[in-house]
Amino acid sequence: MKRVKLTVAYDGTNYCGWQVQPNGLSVQEVLNRHLTELLREEIHTIGASRTDAGVHALGNVAVFDTDNRMPAERISLALNTRLPEDIRIQDSREVPMEFHPRFCETRKTYEYRILNRKFPDPTKRLYTYFYYYPLDVERMRQAAEYLVGEHDFKSFCTAKPETENTVRRIESLTVKREEDVITIRVRGNGFLYNMVRIIAGTLIRVGGGFIEPQRVREILKARERTLAGETARPEGLTLVKIEYPEWEACGWSAKKPEES
Repeated sequence: MKRVKLTVAYDGTNYCGWQVQPNGLSVQEVLNRHLTELLREEIHTIGASRTDAGVHALGNVAVFDTDNRMPAERISLALNTRLPEDIRIQDSREVPMEFHPRFCETRKTYEYRILNRKFPDPTKRLYTYFYYYPLDVERMRQAAEYLVGEHDFKSFCTAKPETENTVRRIESLTVKREEDVITIRVRGNGFLYNMVRIIAGTLIRVGGGFIEPQRVREILKARERTLAGETARPEGLTLVKIEYPEWEACGWSAKKPEES
């Protein structure tokens, strides 16, 4: 028995999200089916991030256990010949059995892209959120500074019954504009449900002049969802990468540095 880690990229347009659901086709369901056919045993992947319907990924992470003798690094090549064109494995490798993609310390990076121009661009409609009114990027940057650090982000998440701890740490949050696309890039140790999309929706309100930048600090302290901006549409969001600092530091060996 071995555990295999996959780095998965996908266009989320045609899927109901990452996680297997009864109401539509998910990325995880497609992976499970093709892995089962390839390895000729029942495979159930465990994903690191349960992205929502329409959200994209360049580097989501999943693991599965298998008795198949195929080398882990060859699974990506074999699997990509079977998968639909909107899902591709970027890397496959064997990892220790104790590695779990959700329960280990992580660093996640997301990008939210806004197409800010007078008319929509049909070639960008699946990967950006179109916003007609002019946005002031400098105001958005000022507001973003208040969110960096460790805070209680209850104002910036959709409530879920199983989530009691709403404290998270944002390591960096940048806003930049290239031509008519504004990119919000955020990196942190974990994110609450819809947190990045609500941050994007709030910064859009700031950029549009509806909220003053310093007001974001008050919204953060209030711990009240209704004070923040709307949940921005899913197509603008991409999970860029997930890092595992402790495991990467020891080269994915069976023992972490503090155990040696």
